[in-house]
Amino acid sequence: MARMRRLEVRGRTTVITGAASGMGAEVARELDRRGARLALLDRNAEGLSTLAGELSGTGHTSHVIDLTDDAAVFSLAGEIEASHPRVQALITCAGSSMLGSIDQLTMAEMRWLMDVNLWGTVNITKALLPALRTAPAAHITHLVSIYGLAAPAGRIPYAMSKFAVRGFTESLRHELERTSVSVGAIYPAGVKTGIILHGRYAAAIEPAVAQRAATAQAAMYHTDPADAAARIVEATVRRRARTMVGREARLVDILSRVAPTRYWAPMRRPLRAAIDTTTPVEP
Repeated sequence: MARMRRLEVRGRTTVITGAASGMGAEVARELDRRGARLALLDRNAEGLSTLAGELSGTGHTSHVIDLTDDAAVFSLAGEIEASHPRVQALITCAGSSMLGSIDQLTMAEMRWLMDVNLWGTVNITKALLPALRTAPAAHITHLVSIYGLAAPAGRIPYAMSKFAVRGFTESLRHELERTSVSVGAIYPAGVKTGIILHGRYAAAIEPAVAQRAATAQAAMYHTDPADAAARIVEATVRRRARTMVGREARLVDILSRVAPTRYWAPMRRPLRAAIDTTTPVEP
């Protein structure tokens, strides 16, 4: 099989969702250092403004957008294409988390997370695909999660959304295999971005209990965000189909394939505090 053509970063445009903070901001900084032009998307206007002030490159644009608003997303895609005639990559970093057991979560809470993590990924991908198809070579990178490989207790809506993003990514890659657009998935684990601390939790959970669980999860994160961003950008440039980020991701990938129905047994103990959303916090 012929080697896939690498992307030339300098002077070409990458669209990044969730760019105002976390992995999205780190990916933007890495691409800015490499000379890329950026279209930065997020609903957080203040965060986008702060990031834009940090970047040294030229030709960047910032767009305040709610990715769950389909009409707004498709309208924005046209604006991006008009401002950036050389769009060659999309990296979807937008997402949130949700703590809670099936008994604690409401249907509305679970649907909200699916809208953000899944449909926000699907609609921006579909909206930008016509622009990406005009490039001689283009790549779509979706950030999935270690929980798109193995589903823990206490994270049902998050795992559902990430398994769905994984399925969307793989199906889309197969649909586009004979085109100039390639598609890849990133499986990060343990990146110190604070997503879990800033995520949501079921309204039925006592706030102190939710904070304890989120803090326990965050304590398990060890990968530096800048290192993760460099791997994500390199995977995009090389147009890789599947990339693990962090030692835990590689271990869970192997575990879920070796023991597809029993992987939870070795995962349960290290995650016990992070999935405990019922034990009261002692005064």
